[in-house]
Amino acid sequence: MAKGLRIAVLLFVLATVAVGAWQKRTLVTQWKRSLDVVVYPINGDGQAATSAYIASLDSASFHPIVEFARREARRYGVDLATPLDVKLGPRVASLPPAIRAGSAMPEVMFWSLRLRFWAWRNDDYPGPKPDVRVFALYYDPALTQRVAHSVGLKEGLIGIARVFAAAHMTDENNVVIAHEILHTFGATDKYERATGQPLVPDGLADPGQTPLYPQWMAEIMGGRIALSETHSDTPRSLDWALIGPKTAAEINWRR
Repeated sequence: MAKGLRIAVLLFVLATVAVGAWQKRTLVTQWKRSLDVVVYPINGDGQAATSAYIASLDSASFHPIVEFARREARRYGVDLATPLDVKLGPRVASLPPAIRAGSAMPEVMFWSLRLRFWAWRNDDYPGPKPDVRVFALYYDPALTQRVAHSVGLKEGLIGIARVFAAAHMTDENNVVIAHEILHTFGATDKYERATGQPLVPDGLADPGQTPLYPQWMAEIMGGRIALSETHSDTPRSLDWALIGPKTAAEINWRR
């Protein structure tokens, strides 16, 4: 009985939070003003090299995301000169709560609440409250070749981006961060989880191209440039990515 009561209370809290989050996201995705995005860097591996890289960042490091959103919004007739204004936030010392793979739904729901509480406690941005918060965990690529999946939550407009602390990877990091920002607006992944291969047709930049492969750009939520049915490559910058029609519809850019 006690367990049932705890679950009932959790469901009530989640429902209350979800309604508030839905209302906020609905207002945000009306695209009536420029949206403020703040990226909070976190030293994910505790390395001195990672800390040094974070110290080199400023808001200009994320300007390619601003330009990407501006370019793609223009293609879909969004009447905003600057849809996203992305700024660097203060460093965050603690790591976000983790969740194990294959967790049951109640555990996932509780983790979502914990993450939103953690984000609230670690939001020390000195300016106006941002519309979207992205917590970027940086890792030294000399020590870490692969990182865990990044996450973008519609609930709370929070992103967790796992990226690399290397100057030559800054542009590639921005692809990951932009991908997670779009998740917070309701965009869905458009790639095979097991292989990373973009889905056909919605994960391709140009599904009407003849021949279909190789593609020359990546659909941002497809994640990669499809070179064949079974091979794809990571876009090195947002210059090699675009927002496809389905993603545009999901974020309310195309009706």
